[in-house]
Amino acid sequence: MSGPLRVGNASGFYGDRFDALREMLAGGPLDVLTGDYLAELTMLILARDRMKDPRAGYAKTFLRQLETCLGLAHERGVRLVVNAGGLNPAGLAAAVRELTERVGVPVRVAHVEGDDLLARRDLLPGGDGGGADSDRTDSGLTGSDRTGSGRTADAYLTANAYLGGAGIAACLRAGADVVVTGRVTDAALVSGAAAAHFGWGEGDLDALAGAVVAGHVLECGTQATGGNYAFFARERVDARHPGFPLAEIQADGTAVVTKHPGTGGAVTVGTVTAQLLYETAGARYAGPDVTARLDTVRLTQDGTDRVRIEGVRGEAPPPTLKAGLTRFGGFRNEVVFVLTGLDVEEKAALVREQMTAHFSSGTGAAKPPADVRWTLARTDHADASVQEEASALLRLVVRDPDEAVVGRAVSGAAVELALASYPGFHVTAPPGKGAPYGVFEAAYVPAAEVPHTAVLPDGERRAIPHPARTRELTPVGDPALPPPLPSGPVRRAPLGALAGARSGDKGGSANVGVWVPETPRGDEAWRWLAHELTVERLRELLPEVRELPVTRHLLPNLRAVNFVIDGLLGEGVAAQARFDPQAKALGEWLRARHVDIPEDLLP
Repeated sequence: MSGPLRVGNASGFYGDRFDALREMLAGGPLDVLTGDYLAELTMLILARDRMKDPRAGYAKTFLRQLETCLGLAHERGVRLVVNAGGLNPAGLAAAVRELTERVGVPVRVAHVEGDDLLARRDLLPGGDGGGADSDRTDSGLTGSDRTGSGRTADAYLTANAYLGGAGIAACLRAGADVVVTGRVTDAALVSGAAAAHFGWGEGDLDALAGAVVAGHVLECGTQATGGNYAFFARERVDARHPGFPLAEIQADGTAVVTKHPGTGGAVTVGTVTAQLLYETAGARYAGPDVTARLDTVRLTQDGTDRVRIEGVRGEAPPPTLKAGLTRFGGFRNEVVFVLTGLDVEEKAALVREQMTAHFSSGTGAAKPPADVRWTLARTDHADASVQEEASALLRLVVRDPDEAVVGRAVSGAAVELALASYPGFHVTAPPGKGAPYGVFEAAYVPAAEVPHTAVLPDGERRAIPHPARTRELTPVGDPALPPPLPSGPVRRAPLGALAGARSGDKGGSANVGVWVPETPRGDEAWRWLAHELTVERLRELLPEVRELPVTRHLLPNLRAVNFVIDGLLGEGVAAQARFDPQAKALGEWLRARHVDIPEDLLP
């Protein structure tokens, strides 16, 4: 087909705006509406649901949304493609069919399966095959995602390969109105729909790569339309209720990102750049269908709330698929001590010594916790007129395989100090039990060993072949640095006065992408940023990463540097290893740090 394909998004995570599905269907013309419901943490949530009820394991929100929106989608001829199937895509597809009969809307339902590897212990770390475990530092994944050695394959709660868009395309070509998947790559929801519409095959690498980049922009919903945007205040973006994004995709993979008329937020080169950098790493953005070269992406403003994405080059995908693995990590507990007024450091030292003595004695528990972590947040201000502003927070986090070791044995011991510790002693919550936590890991499995099956609307089960041509993933060398700026007067100011940032999590690693916006002096600002924000400088500005492996990637077309920080998040978001467990605000912390910036670059 020659016309553009209009693909929208109505969900960036399980729990996103409930009314978004209706807003997108009613707000303007669409051909396909996608919904991304899965994240690393979501798989653990769905695993818990499935343990309670084997028929569960999918995102129930989608069904509730369909109850009032299925008729509207059918009336407008919009096809729905969602990964809400989670751990049970067949179960959700059956539930959707039941719903269509109940509400009297005749739609054809298909689903994609094959991603669930839990029964394939030979492919998992600790199984007979040992799993494919590699340190792929340029694929959007990092070495800290590697699975631990010595673990048996039956330890996992979930194990799902990230499939591509070919199964989605097969379902749509067979006439499906609703396609439900399990674990596919987030961008595959869009690229699969585009491949079906335009008839692309596995050799159309540039077109597929363009659609993957468009899909990556759409996948997190309103993050592309001004949500979580670093310059929302400076650029006066109305971020109170941003509209969800859509992409007009052409037959060559070129796309324009926009939103429905009259909706909030904004679509600018800046908002799209921010989302492009989110949870990525180097120039090669690998997927099951194609490896997209992020260093070839060109963004241009194509009118109000319209950004054109073009020039994207594609390469053959790697021969392996990423597999997301979750397991039970143990139990954790947390106590937050409030330290008010004077002598904060001495108060913190006293209570730490008291709790450490308790752990050493083994009182109330058979042994000390396996992992004990303290952090002191100096949120206090001198001569504060509000008591809360005069207080610092001392956070104790403990973890252990044994619930009893981190339960009342810890929180009860803290409360027992109420009359025997620092002046003004109090904690933020009453004693609590240890709570279970999960761990997300990533491994790599041979694509040829993973079934990819499209279950078509008539019930036919069609095996989807993996791409015949593959290419091992290797790093792309950094491009040459632009010439440095000539020396001149500088002013001490926050980095964010000049640069935007977006950060996020990938397993135990974090990424933070930093870019300079399009301004009359944008090229000069990029020259300064490329030389100023080195790995060594990042470690100075963010002391928490000082001892961790950090990799920097240059993306000149986006005027951006992207850092991957291995191990910052410990065992992943569910383990809550730090104050900001998903590194969502890491970029804003970096923007708040003061550096010497050339005066003529500052606004």
